[in-house]
Amino acid sequence: MMSFAWLRRAVVAVIGFTVLLIGVAMVVLPGPAVIVIPLGLTILATEFVWARRLLEKARATIARRDPRKKKDRASIAHDQTSI
Repeated sequence: MMSFAWLRRAVVAVIGFTVLLIGVAMVVLPGPAVIVIPLGLTILATEFVWARRLLEKARATIARRDPRKKKDRASIAHDQTSI
């Protein structure tokens, strides 16, 4: 007899990998790959530790490289005086 936990894990894996593969295909095809790939990883992260680690690593990388980070007032004042 199959346990409910095993069946849930299998369903999450199928749905998560499907969404992830669609996102990877959107890298070369038209579509929002930047949104779909993390969505697939988020679905997989509900059941798999490796997906959770990969998602956390991606979030940390995005946070470090975010061009929208605000500068502090001292560096803004310095930039304006150097013009």
